[in-house]
Amino acid sequence: MKTATSSRAHDAKKRALFRAKRKASERGIALIMVLGTLAVLIVMLADFKEESAADISAAVADRDGVKAEYMAKSALNLSRLLIATEPTIRTAVAPIFMMMKRTPPQLPVWEFSDRILGFFNDEAAGKEAATTMGIDLTQGKNLTMPGGSFELTVVDEDAKINVNLGGAANTIQKLRLARELFGIMPVNSAMDPLFDARDKTGQTHSRAQICQALIDWADDDDSAFSCDLSNNAPSSSGPEDAYYQLLPKPYRRKNAPYDSLDEVRMVRGISDTYWSTFADPQPNDPKKRVFTVWGTGAVNVNTANAQTLLALVCAGAPTADVCTDVTQAATFLTGVTMLRGLTMGAPIFGSAKEFVTAMKGDANSQAGGIFKMMGLKPIKFTSEAEFQKSVSTESKVFSIYAVGIVKGFKRETRSALHTVVDFRNAAALTSVTPTTGTTTTGATTTPTTTTTQTSTTDAITAALKPGTGGSILYYHQE
Repeated sequence: MKTATSSRAHDAKKRALFRAKRKASERGIALIMVLGTLAVLIVMLADFKEESAADISAAVADRDGVKAEYMAKSALNLSRLLIATEPTIRTAVAPIFMMMKRTPPQLPVWEFSDRILGFFNDEAAGKEAATTMGIDLTQGKNLTMPGGSFELTVVDEDAKINVNLGGAANTIQKLRLARELFGIMPVNSAMDPLFDARDKTGQTHSRAQICQALIDWADDDDSAFSCDLSNNAPSSSGPEDAYYQLLPKPYRRKNAPYDSLDEVRMVRGISDTYWSTFADPQPNDPKKRVFTVWGTGAVNVNTANAQTLLALVCAGAPTADVCTDVTQAATFLTGVTMLRGLTMGAPIFGSAKEFVTAMKGDANSQAGGIFKMMGLKPIKFTSEAEFQKSVSTESKVFSIYAVGIVKGFKRETRSALHTVVDFRNAAALTSVTPTTGTTTTGATTTPTTTTTQTSTTDAITAALKPGTGGSILYYHQE
């Protein structure tokens, strides 16, 4: 009896132990399932968070990119307006120049565009501009730009050597360009290694070959232009060379005007070394650039940098000491830099004739007196009348480099614009007159003002006619 009772008790313990083990196993399986579910959910959540963060970042980047682009466009349009107001400013200061018995020259207001337009930049730039000019910004509303800023540089393209003169049918203009190119590439032993170096194809490129290549690229014929200026009578020297067809990746010569500065880099002999030495010595400062493919052709001597002025002078007086003597050239460059510092950006020459007079060493001229005092020898031009045609004291074509900036958390979004604007045929601000009418709403009559151009005859003519802000020749967004 005891044995049966003991057996039943033992079986009950086993069953209880089995049930306990099964419940423990079930709890373990449930725990594993819960942990597995949590692991899957964590992975899904992390992936969702990553995708959401990427989408949000992309959306914020796109938003900031659009804001930066329109801040750059605002700077561009403000610059166009500033340049358009220059004739009005010149008229206002004309009496001062008349008292000095001088013709009022064009005022380079674009050189100070970043400061003048600082009122419309971010709050910090607005306060700086207000402090500099002594203006109380509290009298205006919504002047500064919230949420971002812009950087602005306006470059006078008429202060550069225009290589597109080579595309002219007039051989006189080609000759002028050839002389200016040789002015950029002075004939001295210090520069010879650059022209003696061989390119990847094993060929060298002399000064005359580079000059010829720059002109032949833009002209519309297949005859090679001779850059031999010894007889002052350039002519065809046979067919244009086949250099471009022998390259590893051949291409054709354009035989049409240059469209951009990058296109100049495709011309024979325009290597990186040549470009950084003669054309664009400081890529981060476009004002130092010597070449242009825009511009009117004549060089503005009031805004051209010292190197460009030296090239211009040597084009008109290739045998002058300033073009053959390194010491005289250095004196010229120093004198131009010093004159610009003394005038603090104000125009030095009132006309092309004044510039020629100063270069001839006339002591009655302010610039001429300074050059003479510094030891610069008088410059005798081959033809003063012809040289004056290549000189100007007024600019009409400008490059506007505008950068819109939007700052975020640990990042900065920038949108850069490069636009070339032509003001040659731009309407003057005085030709835009307001016409006043009335608008009736219910019992109320409200005067309205509509701005119209007096010279427009129909919508098509008005659309094609340049506005007060000039015509856009080139537009590039980075």
